[in-house]
Amino acid sequence: MLVLNFTHPITEEQCKQIEQLAQRPIEEVRTIPVQIDQAQSLSKQIQTLVEVAGLTSHEWQTRHILINPPGYAPAAFLLLAELHGRVGHFPTFIRLRPKPGPITQYEVAELLNLQTIREEARRRR
Repeated sequence: MLVLNFTHPITEEQCKQIEQLAQRPIEEVRTIPVQIDQAQSLSKQIQTLVEVAGLTSHEWQTRHILINPPGYAPAAFLLLAELHGRVGHFPTFIRLRPKPGPITQYEVAELLNLQTIREEARRRR
């Protein structure tokens, strides 16, 4: 399984949590730094970030990929659209949450299979 990380580095503990939730090992984590230039087209910047991931068309469509999205909501929305176009379905997103305690730390809350969520939502139309 490949984790594409578009935010802060993922810790070893978070990797273990992801593996436990996904029930498969992480083969690789690719961290793609996101620094948005507000003066430039966001769509083009997201396209560039996805290219930096370095996956072929075949890999996009065949590898098990989890996405840790950027925290900036407009970038996350465009990333979702770009990935849907390349993968052919909605990806699975990693949701982090703060851990209780005096020191700010984050844990993996859940893995969100957006394709499954979409399919379930269609039944409620």
